[in-house]
Amino acid sequence: MDVRSTQGPGGLLNVVDVEATCWTGDPPPGAVSEIIEVGLTVVDLAKGERVARHRILVRPSRSTVSAFCTELTGLTQEEVDTGVGFAEACRLLAKEHQAGMRPWASWGDYDRHQFTRQCGATGAGYPFGRQHTNAKAAFTEAYGLRKRPGMARALSIAGLPLEGRHHRGEDDAWNIAALVLDLAARDAWPEATR
Repeated sequence: MDVRSTQGPGGLLNVVDVEATCWTGDPPPGAVSEIIEVGLTVVDLAKGERVARHRILVRPSRSTVSAFCTELTGLTQEEVDTGVGFAEACRLLAKEHQAGMRPWASWGDYDRHQFTRQCGATGAGYPFGRQHTNAKAAFTEAYGLRKRPGMARALSIAGLPLEGRHHRGEDDAWNIAALVLDLAARDAWPEATR
């Protein structure tokens, strides 16, 4: 079977990682966690390579970037203020990155749930198709682990380097894509997204 036939347009997979506003405890009154960065790496599973890397900064409308969030992600309020609104970010994902047509993956289900919540709260169009793979679950099964590891731990288990800054969407998507390719090379990436 041609691997490309079930990968979506061009035989590609989008690997997505988001960063969102966060705090050490509860959010301030009236604030909600909002996406502030979308990292996206395009993977060609047939060729076994990462073929593109993208970053969309998103301007929050109901929260601000806390000092804790800046320490964790490196993102500042000033930086995300230069981003696009959330609805525009969803349009960019759909139009420029074929998010609704390509299968996609993330490390765990947080990213998918965050998009679902935020689209529901704002009325923005959900940009992704239904074919999502939880790469963390696939990795855990392939390596026979009892507990699902974080991305940095998974890289260590797989003998891969952590490239860039952890908790930066663009870099995390790039690193998750490396883990996806590791699983594909082991013939352990779910067939539905191949």
